[in-house]
Amino acid sequence: MRPHFSIKCLLGALLVCINVFVSAQQATILKVACIGNSVTFGAGHKKPQLTSYPSVLQQLMGQRYTVKNFGHSGATLLRKGHNPYYKTKAFAEALAFAPDIAIVHLGLNDTDPRNWPDYRDNFEPDYAWLIDTLRKVNPVIQVFVCRLTPIFNGHSRFKSGTRDWYWQIQELIPAIAKANHTALIDLYTPLHNRPDLFADNLHPDAEGASIIAHTVYKALTGDVGGLQIPSIFTDDMVLQREQPIYFYGKANAGTLVEVTFHMDKQKTVADEYGNWKIAFPAMQAGGPYEASIKNQQSVITLKNVLIGEVWLCSGQSNMAFQLQHAIGGKEAIQEASRLSRLRLFKYNQLAETNAAAWDSLTLDKINKLQYFSGHWKITDSQSAADFSAIAYFFGKKLTTEENIPIGLIQVAVGGSPIESWIDRYTMEHDEQLVDILDNWRKSDFIQAFCRERADVNLKNAIKANQRHPYEPCYNYEAGIDSLTRFPIKGVLWYQGESNTHNPEAYQALFKTMVRSWRKKWGYDFPFYFVQLSSIDRPSWPHFREIQRKLQKEVPNVYMAVSSDLGDSLDVHPTRKREVGERLALLAERYTYNKNIPAEGPMVTSAKQDSKSVIIDFSFAKKLSASNNEQLTGFELVTTKGLLIPAQANIVSGNKVKISLPANEKIKAVAYAWQPFTRANLVNEAGLPASTFYLTLNKQYNEL
Repeated sequence: MRPHFSIKCLLGALLVCINVFVSAQQATILKVACIGNSVTFGAGHKKPQLTSYPSVLQQLMGQRYTVKNFGHSGATLLRKGHNPYYKTKAFAEALAFAPDIAIVHLGLNDTDPRNWPDYRDNFEPDYAWLIDTLRKVNPVIQVFVCRLTPIFNGHSRFKSGTRDWYWQIQELIPAIAKANHTALIDLYTPLHNRPDLFADNLHPDAEGASIIAHTVYKALTGDVGGLQIPSIFTDDMVLQREQPIYFYGKANAGTLVEVTFHMDKQKTVADEYGNWKIAFPAMQAGGPYEASIKNQQSVITLKNVLIGEVWLCSGQSNMAFQLQHAIGGKEAIQEASRLSRLRLFKYNQLAETNAAAWDSLTLDKINKLQYFSGHWKITDSQSAADFSAIAYFFGKKLTTEENIPIGLIQVAVGGSPIESWIDRYTMEHDEQLVDILDNWRKSDFIQAFCRERADVNLKNAIKANQRHPYEPCYNYEAGIDSLTRFPIKGVLWYQGESNTHNPEAYQALFKTMVRSWRKKWGYDFPFYFVQLSSIDRPSWPHFREIQRKLQKEVPNVYMAVSSDLGDSLDVHPTRKREVGERLALLAERYTYNKNIPAEGPMVTSAKQDSKSVIIDFSFAKKLSASNNEQLTGFELVTTKGLLIPAQANIVSGNKVKISLPANEKIKAVAYAWQPFTRANLVNEAGLPASTFYLTLNKQYNEL
């Protein structure tokens, strides 16, 4: 009987142990309260009990957590607001829940004109009161306050106050977290470039709620998916010389990251958001080197890395125009393998913006900003063939002339308007440009071609806010934004064909883009752009004139003229070598400080007497006609606005004289003022003069 008794005792003891273990497990279940407004509740979802962010968070956190949704639609953080959260049933239930963790996302409804103008000074103390109240029910509670999810410009109150009040609240929230010793979760950054998820410009759909849930999950667990680096870091890359060299990326919060580069080793710990960054001292041009990036779980090795100059080459189809299609391109391709220190990174497009409807998979990837992909390549016949011809000839000349490694990053989209290359915050906060964001596919701000082509591409789209590379901000968000932490030497820009319908708007847009890019990178790099070529399109002379002015209006911006290389019928002229080399001349003069001719004749003034007009030019010691024939392209403008051909002659080396016709009153002189022009004025270096329109009489404003 004793053995039988012993077995019963053992079974009983085992059962007791199991019960104790289960009780211990149950005791460690943590309660998570998601406190907020309609975004937390899941407003607009067909089944918020399944797709709201707290529901998705529960699935992610697993059985050791109980996640409850205490969202209340329309709730304000302000206790004197029109619908204060502290008075709601949801808040009472949240307190009764006695959570171990609280995620607080409030403030969107406080932007209502019934709230913020009168009670803004109460926002910080009211937030502190809410946090203190939660701590009273559980003194060891862990509180996370959230930066607000976006409100997009289509919101009815956006310009009347919501935009500005929203950002006042956003700027307060990190200070509130610090003052009240809470953690901070950023819900703005993962959603600010996803307007497709906000049908009403305020409430994220199920996919948006899932993004919120995953963002909160990462904040609670520190798990961001392990060691990661941006796609710009690959084998064969070029890093910018004479600037600190940065390696950066993601890793699980609190984990050690070690980077070894050029016999130097640096370590850091990923912060609470999983971000890490390591800086090495600036280096001179050289290489190849190898970089090793590792933590306890992973090792990433980058081979054949050079230190040199990195140039970003962007714009639309004339920048994307491939070397293999350019005059002289086949010969250049055959010799490409000789340029081992020229490295190419082409941002390939998921789908061309041609006249075809995109399928649902493409549309979905475009919404997710998965439009560009690529990696660094050594220059050879294969990598050079489909690379930008202009960028290639630019890089070839600089690599040869400066004897340093050159890295070219091509991010260009055929047909893209300049609006697509500007960041959203900048557009939203510009009182003129903000209107371009509104209903862009119906907006006269956007060229008709762009809207019509988008309609074709998006024929199969279901979402009201389906995205497209011609949409304002898209190419910045999908392409440029990821590069702004990667140091560059400067920018090459060839774009404008899709903005010629409104030259005056482009004047503001270009300035805004240059300022915003420089602000994002943190320094005033040079910006070299191409003036549009010649073609039989009526608005182009005025557009080229706007471009001529821009180089004077924005510091460290210079223009290469291409009107002599145009095609009367084709918007894509094939003489790209000259354009690339003219850009390289500008870089050699203004970036590398060589005393060489780099610009064509630039008009400075015109003086009129009773018989003639004398026009002065800078950047010219000796003017001539490019074909050694009679000078062409000059016209006089009568006071009635008529343009009449003018006989022009070169005098005194750098001046042009035009005799005035009898019985005509002249108000201005114009040069190359035709859509397609054969104007032929050049300087001693053979560089062409720009289009210009110059007023003569005082009663007309000087351009």
